[in-house]
Amino acid sequence: MFFILEIRFHGRGGQGAKTAAAFIAEAAQREGKFVQSFPEYGAERQGAPVTAFTRISDSRIYLHCGITEPDIVVVVDPTLLKSIPVAEGLKENGMLVVNTVEPIEKVREHTGFNGKIITVDATKIAVEEIGKAVTNTAMLGALEKAKEIVPFEHLLEITREHFTYKLGEDVAERNVKALKRAYEEAKVW
Repeated sequence: MFFILEIRFHGRGGQGAKTAAAFIAEAAQREGKFVQSFPEYGAERQGAPVTAFTRISDSRIYLHCGITEPDIVVVVDPTLLKSIPVAEGLKENGMLVVNTVEPIEKVREHTGFNGKIITVDATKIAVEEIGKAVTNTAMLGALEKAKEIVPFEHLLEITREHFTYKLGEDVAERNVKALKRAYEEAKVW
């Protein structure tokens, strides 16, 4: 049986949606899965809406297009709930993972999605743990709470490796803390 998991990330330029999509793909690849991960944006500048996609499969992936019917949607920036149809095409048995402090009723009202929703205040976590409102690693923690896509330890390893290489050990550990904390604080509805 052919298995494919499709995840669509919605964020704004500079918030790390593209990086989050890449991290989960890399963790799955280390598990021996076939993966794709890519962003979709034009010449927009930082702060403009961005969409990123991740596909994970047990077999080769021959699709080369954006994801229109995702299994999971991750909303990195809560302001997008009111401005774009983030749940569009989301499978009825899918999951919506949202960075928000709004009550679940408001999330359902904004998105029209009545399935499984996972909420977390990723902005607060990022500010407290990282020192700025870059919520991508916190959202990965909430995503893993929603569905264990890869072993949690592998996601922590990849986060630690990438941030250590690019920004140093201190930044890496702060991002790992944000990821862990979001996993613990995410609420499943």
